[in-house]
Amino acid sequence: MEPSPQSGHPENHGRPHSNSNAIALLRVFLYCLVVAVFGAWTISYWTTPPENEVVLNPNAEPRAITPRGDLADDEQSTIELFENSSDAVVFITTSQQFLSRGTAKISEMATGQGSGFVWDKEGHIVTNFHVIKPIVEGSGRAHITFADGSTYVAAVVGTSAENDLAVLQVKDFQGKKFTPIPVGTSTDLRVGQKVFAIGNPFGFDHTLTTGIISGLGRSIEAEDGRQIDDLIQTDAAINPGNSGGPLLDSSGRLIGVNSAIYSPSGAYAGIGFAIPADTVNAVVTELIRNGEIKRPYLGVRFAPPTINAQLGIQGAIVGEVIKGSPAEKAGIHPTIQTQQGSIELGDIIVEIDGKPIRHYGDVVRALFSHKVGDVLKMKVIRGVRRGASPEEVELDVKLTEST
Repeated sequence: MEPSPQSGHPENHGRPHSNSNAIALLRVFLYCLVVAVFGAWTISYWTTPPENEVVLNPNAEPRAITPRGDLADDEQSTIELFENSSDAVVFITTSQQFLSRGTAKISEMATGQGSGFVWDKEGHIVTNFHVIKPIVEGSGRAHITFADGSTYVAAVVGTSAENDLAVLQVKDFQGKKFTPIPVGTSTDLRVGQKVFAIGNPFGFDHTLTTGIISGLGRSIEAEDGRQIDDLIQTDAAINPGNSGGPLLDSSGRLIGVNSAIYSPSGAYAGIGFAIPADTVNAVVTELIRNGEIKRPYLGVRFAPPTINAQLGIQGAIVGEVIKGSPAEKAGIHPTIQTQQGSIELGDIIVEIDGKPIRHYGDVVRALFSHKVGDVLKMKVIRGVRRGASPEEVELDVKLTEST
């Protein structure tokens, strides 16, 4: 007799029941795990602030100040230079007067701005010619604003377009005391020495910028097309509004007047130019005396002073002689380039009227001490570095009127 399934295999009766219990327990475990994870995430989400959420601390206090110690020596000297010089620097604005349409009221409109500085205790102000050109060529006024905020109207004393210089004088200053800027010399300047510019770029009055002398004896073309020679090149930031302001050495002395920049965009590009102090001193003196420049004309452009330094030569090296000028008529030789490509130096002016000439500035001063029609007794050294022995030549140069 075959056994029945129920009695023959008792082990099969409990297996289905055991599997269902295990599955049930597994389901309960997974459900509890999901609930636990979700609960933990929920608690964490609502109790932890997001990364971009600001947590305020009502007990926060200011940080303790760390002492800086003494200023560095160069910082202190720059601060002192600015404080000693800023009172002499002025902000110049030009304006035009016009009659308003439909009324009889006269209105005034600003036409330009620039910088300047006090020349003497009589209230003379030096600036660039191009700063006040609008009122020279039209009808307008120049307003001078000093460091203390006081503003005065100034009259034009004289101008020199060829040197891009002008002299103004404050009117009705009611006893105001002027602080003239110390004047230095530009004859002993060296490429690499520190310079400081004070002016009013873009109307930000009494702005100090610093740099070095980048070059000497540069030439640029003025607004009227004339060439301005013997300029100082600097990388001190010079922007529109700086024109007419002083360029100072580390002693706070005037060594130049900031005049122009080289920039494709019209803003500072690291190349600025200043009129050297020796030229300024001579031109300004002449303008205050006569209201105009009556300087006789020589017709020579000189080599930059860096050439003197490189060659160890003292004197004014003639670079170019203008055709038809008194210099050409007197037989002064220019610097030339030979067909072989070598450079032959021109005449070196070493003496005028018995007075030694060390550099270009001495020639400028000599010209300002003469008038049209005078004859200069000039001594030159000719033939330097031409393979022959240099010779000393004496020349008579009859000065004509500057054109």
